Amino acid sequence: MAERTPLLSVRELKKTYQGASGPVEAVGSITFDVRPGELVCIVGPSGCGKTTLLKCLSGLLTPTAGAVTLDGAPVTTPPKKMALVFQEYGRSLYPWLTVRDNVALPLKARGMPKAERRAVVEQAVAEVGLGHALDTYPWQLSGGMQQRVAIARAVAYQPEILVMDEPFAAVDAQTRADLEDLVRRVWRDLGVTVLFVTHDIDESVYLGERVLMLSSSPTFVQEDLAIDLPDERDQLTTRAMPRFTELRTHVYEQIQRAKRGAATPVPH
Repeated sequence: MAERTPLLSVRELKKTYQGASGPVEAVGSITFDVRPGELVCIVGPSGCGKTTLLKCLSGLLTPTAGAVTLDGAPVTTPPKKMALVFQEYGRSLYPWLTVRDNVALPLKARGMPKAERRAVVEQAVAEVGLGHALDTYPWQLSGGMQQRVAIARAVAYQPEILVMDEPFAAVDAQTRADLEDLVRRVWRDLGVTVLFVTHDIDESVYLGERVLMLSSSPTFVQEDLAIDLPDERDQLTTRAMPRFTELRTHVYEQIQRAKRGAATPVPH
């Protein structure tokens, strides 16, 4: 099978901040690719620079060195082909707008005609299981439902790549499991490329086709692990598989190595 051309390419990306006592190297040197249609998870120790990395990938922060390209074009400002879903979903939704209007907002800004916009919004909201809630307000919904609205808005935008920054960290375990399955369903149904950042090891193994394991700061990729679980996954069967246990144990061991400063960069 021919190797797919990368959709997102990161090459020797570095980020250094100026601290009170001198330069602070947050991201050491990160190189990786995400190919079209992949679901790639990024996991690493707390404070390793995952959010800093995402800000650089999405054009919200200028790297100190290195390059990020999306579909062959350099990323220097937030790209139109990318949509982001953040952890703090409550701050990303406008409480005075209905679910319908929250999801439609970026489409309206893009200039999409009203009739087309309405159809796209209704399809996206139905995709996340909230077709019955189009005319409700965010404050009338649970936290998990609010995060579904945020995902629907990103899906409606029809991006080439969906970037998610620890989006389920603030919800309870049962809701988190439901949202994990939602992400895999949206990824499969729509064929969108997903880059998913999480601090949860089990979540990274359950969701991803690949897991990129980051070192402690200054950060580098210490392993790019292929997840050879079945494409069809569910919370009970998949998590009970011996192979799932093997993979999550391996990722856990790598994260512990990172914390001890014993990690080495993956060759590229």
